[in-house]
Amino acid sequence: MRKLTKKDLDNLTFKILGAAIEVHKILGPGLIESDYEESLLVELRLCGLNAVSQKTVERDYKGHILTGKLRFDVLVEDLVVVELKAVKKVLPIHEAITMSYMKHLKAPKGILINFNVKNIFYEGQKTFVNEYYAQLPNE
Repeated sequence: MRKLTKKDLDNLTFKILGAAIEVHKILGPGLIESDYEESLLVELRLCGLNAVSQKTVERDYKGHILTGKLRFDVLVEDLVVVELKAVKKVLPIHEAITMSYMKHLKAPKGILINFNVKNIFYEGQKTFVNEYYAQLPNE
C-alpha cells in the first residue's frame, strides 16, 4: 500500500471542492445546511469517494471518553473534515470548530464551505491543515 502524501491530500481536496461547486451550481445559495450536506454526500459518492456524515466525535478528557453531542458534518476518506455552512458570514468560531474536529478525528485536513455565497471557489471555502498534515511527505 502506498504511503499517504501531501499531494494525495491536495488532490482529494480538489475533488471535494469540485463536488461542492457542482452542488452549488445545481442548488444555488439560500437553502438550509442539511440540503447541501445530503447533496454533497451524493456528489462525493458519485465521484467514488467514501464519505460519512453526522457521526459522534469522541473526545478524551483525562482518560475519560466524552461522547456528547459533538457531530461533524462530513468526513471524506477518513482524512478530510468538511464543515458546511449556509450563513451570511463565516465567523471565527466556525473555523475553530473545523480545526477542533480535525484534532479529535486526527484528520490532517479540513475544509469549511459556506454555500450562501455567489462563488464557492473564490469566497465560500477555506482550507485548514494541522500537525498531522505537516508530518506527511510532500510526494
